[in-house]
Amino acid sequence: MKEHPILNIKNLSISFGKNKVIHNISYYLNKNEILGIVGESGSGKSVSSLAILGLLPSKISKINSGSITYNNQDLTQLSPKLFRQIRGKKIAMIFQEPMSSLNPSMVCGKQVAEILKQHTSLNKSEIKKNVLSLFSQVKLPDPNRVFKSYPHEISGGQKQRVMIAMAIACKPDILIADEPTTALDVTVQKDIIALLKELQSNTKMSIIFITHDLALISEIANRVLVMYKGNIVEEGEVSKIFKTPQHNYTKALINSRPSLNVRLKILPTIQDFLNNTISEDIITREERKAKHDILYSKPPLLEVINIEKAYISNSGWFKKPECFKAVNNVSFKLYEGETLGLVGESGCGKSTLGNAILQLDKATAGHILYKGEDITKLSKYDIRKLRKDIQIIFQDPYSSLNPRIPVGQAIMEPMMVHNLYNSDKERKEKVIEILNRVGLSEGYFNRYPHEFSGGQRQRIGIARTIALKPKLIVCDESVSALDISVQAQVLNLLNELKEAFGFTYIFISHDLAVVKYMSDQLLVMNAGKIEELDDADIIYNTPKKEYTKKLIHAIPKGL
Repeated sequence: MKEHPILNIKNLSISFGKNKVIHNISYYLNKNEILGIVGESGSGKSVSSLAILGLLPSKISKINSGSITYNNQDLTQLSPKLFRQIRGKKIAMIFQEPMSSLNPSMVCGKQVAEILKQHTSLNKSEIKKNVLSLFSQVKLPDPNRVFKSYPHEISGGQKQRVMIAMAIACKPDILIADEPTTALDVTVQKDIIALLKELQSNTKMSIIFITHDLALISEIANRVLVMYKGNIVEEGEVSKIFKTPQHNYTKALINSRPSLNVRLKILPTIQDFLNNTISEDIITREERKAKHDILYSKPPLLEVINIEKAYISNSGWFKKPECFKAVNNVSFKLYEGETLGLVGESGCGKSTLGNAILQLDKATAGHILYKGEDITKLSKYDIRKLRKDIQIIFQDPYSSLNPRIPVGQAIMEPMMVHNLYNSDKERKEKVIEILNRVGLSEGYFNRYPHEFSGGQRQRIGIARTIALKPKLIVCDESVSALDISVQAQVLNLLNELKEAFGFTYIFISHDLAVVKYMSDQLLVMNAGKIEELDDADIIYNTPKKEYTKKLIHAIPKGL
């Protein structure tokens, strides 16, 4: 099997300035094979794959040594002109974030057509026919509509399919898929994995599938490489790596994800595995029931009654405006100290419901009672006062922080708005206290958001939220784009802060394993309505609705 690899990487080393990021790695890719590369952010998996395509930033990066051989050609020695003949045609790539990879000012069909125009001699009508055929191949509903749509007019899963259509347009020999399902719903993720496997089976192309999720790798790859700090620490058949992992880092990647069977008090992180300091204390059924008996004996902190949120779309001059109900007659109660999990696919209405509770987007009908008072009837002045009590942690901490303001100032800002504490000196002391609380040091006060990793930025977002000592926090997909071990750290932090400050959470996510771990009650939404509402464990163990069963079935379980 090893005789004729289509791609061979030998002793590859890459540096950014004086910092060496890839250390002498060697691996191969066979024809008609799916190779998984797994590791966290900073492990070097994306950098090494960008080197294959000659896409490393030329001014700041350098290949120090090694070769990348494709069909007996060393790609590290190619001129930019020769590389352009290979890139997109023979070796193609699907990037992690389809929204930022697609041009927002061009319709989707035209973007895929550009690739065919560049690399083939087809005429205009043949190109369009080919693009529509590709859209059918990647199972896009209504290819003609998608052809004429701009990226913002289609869903995340559909955008990713357009990217896949673009990548396979020229029938490449090698497809590099860099985190192609991160931040997608579990059901969409399952569809994309099935689609890639089917395309690979039909075209016999080779795929390098890059992710930080080992359970996901088990669903698609034949072989897997595990990368850590620029080195390959383990490699082999997927089943072997899963059943008998040798390296502690591999064991950590497998076990850092919340278990669906037991609820650990503290999730293990990578560092816990590497230092051998894993806590195996679990929350027993009896402990959970005793806590719930106390929790649900008090009056609710928040009561949502028959909430609706409708949007009116003006389809054109001669068409009647259409009414779309994003949230349709939703009711539930939330108790002080509780974590309510809110789960469902993109477009189910979960974020719209969160925004209605936060009074960021007013409900069309219904009532929201906070501590017995209907907050849908509050004046602008009273809503502003309410902001102190009800806060949000956003999905993307980078875009929710001002890049021009040091993080210390960003955390102080809401304190000043709400007149907390007597002076800036006192506020600064509180900010330093909060930074320490979320696992960051005083030295970070004057640094800017771009100087931090994704996990650190999420901690800053959490610090900014808790600075106001809110009662209720809406966590909107707040760990979905994080590495598995960073995710474990942030989930532990949220639970620790909940115990320390008595927070109440509405935890919105499409990751069912995470929601089950965090939640007391679980609310499953579909098409704006509640499908199921019950104890999180009951819904997981005995789901009543087909929709819930489909969501649970789509979770990557590993081998």
